[in-house]
Parts: sequence; structure tokens; C-alpha cells
Amino acid sequence: MPAISLKLNGRSVTAEVEARTLLVELLRERLGLTGTHVGCDTSQCGACTVHVDGRSVKSCTMLAVEADGREVTTIEGLAAADGTLSPVQAAFREHHGLQCGFCTPGMVMSATELVRRNPGAGEREIREWLEGNLCRCTGYHNIVKAVQAAAQTGRG
Repeated sequence: MPAISLKLNGRSVTAEVEARTLLVELLRERLGLTGTHVGCDTSQCGACTVHVDGRSVKSCTMLAVEADGREVTTIEGLAAADGTLSPVQAAFREHHGLQCGFCTPGMVMSATELVRRNPGAGEREIREWLEGNLCRCTGYHNIVKAVQAAAQTGRG
């Protein structure tokens, strides 16, 4: 089995993985980072979204070996070391941008990239950006409100 090395949530990690191992499997099953959810296994729902080199990636369709030498951030890596929520996480809490919470990690990861790329994003852009993240509970209204609040203040 090949060994890969990556920077995961700010720390160096080395793991032996089979060539067919998906990044989401490495994160959840091998490394115990269960905040990255598996909803569909087909890249449709976005619950497995993480950042690879600062870009949103659906980890159910990326092989772990493709992350070799790269920087990966999961939902567990967004909060500060002291537990302080990231600005987008805080906005989701403040604006009730979750219900059951299953889609929330992927939504937050996607929204964090959007806010970083485009502070001040409007409702239409937020809705278009989040098209790849599905929620079965909220109807998206409060999710969009939360992202808009974070974007309007330029907080990513």
C-alpha cells in the first residue's frame, strides 16, 4: 500500500492507503474525523465537502492518493484551537442555518470558500454557489441568511 502525506487541519499526517481509497473514507474511517458526512456517494449532496488547497472538493469523489502533498481542511479544522467557531460557523448558529445538521458541515465548508473569494456576495450568488449542497430540512432560507451575514461582513 502506498503511503501518502498531507497537511490535515494544520498538522502533518502520513497514512498508508489502498489506491482505491476515497478521501472521505480516509478522513472518517481511518483518521476519525467524522464531521465530514457521506450522504450519497455520488457527488450529488455535498455533505462530504472539504477544502483541498483552499478549494471546496467533494471528498466522496476524490481518491486519498490525490491528496498526497496537499493541504486538507475539514469542518473540524475551521474552528480555532480554543474552540472558537469560525465566522461562517458562528453565522450559521446565529441565523439558525441548520435543522438536523447533516448537511451543515458541507454547507459551511462551501460557504467559507465563497465568503473568502467574494466578501459581500449577494443572495443570488450564494444560492448559485450552494447549488451543489443539498438540504432536506430547512428550505435554505436560513442557510442563505447565515452565509449572507458572513459575506456582508467579509468574514471567511
